[in-house]
Amino acid sequence: MKQLILVRHGKSSWEHNVSDKDRPLLPRGINDGLLIAEKWANENTNVDFIFSSTANRALHSATIFVRKLNFPLQQFQLSDMLYDFSGDSVLQFIKELDNDLESVMLFGHNHAFTHIANSLGNTYIDNLPTTGLVQMQFGIDSWSEIDKGTTIRTLFAKQFR
Repeated sequence: MKQLILVRHGKSSWEHNVSDKDRPLLPRGINDGLLIAEKWANENTNVDFIFSSTANRALHSATIFVRKLNFPLQQFQLSDMLYDFSGDSVLQFIKELDNDLESVMLFGHNHAFTHIANSLGNTYIDNLPTTGLVQMQFGIDSWSEIDKGTTIRTLFAKQFR
């Protein structure tokens, strides 16, 4: 049984004259990250590894979770494959995950994460909001076999504000 948790980065700023990869989180993005990380921490759900896009806003969002969960840094890694907006690279990344990992959390971007959540989960999500979390389960032993699974949880900041 494999478990995939997708987290879209928090609300980011367009006000700075920086590249897309360097855009920072807004205060709301930070606050929503703290809120969802706290809700997730209360779920006591095990995560074997956390991966994040190399974009600043995704990395900052992931760091909020890593700190809130007291997650070991040796089980956290960045990947350029997660800096993807179509979902093609993200899906390839998932299929190439180490099969020793049962539960993986990914931090990345829309439209890729909405597409992946709808393609692999069984609950339609119109648009995964910023800091939105989707947890899915799959009855497989190998990540390369990933196909339709079950959406078992969604956490969206607007549910808790």
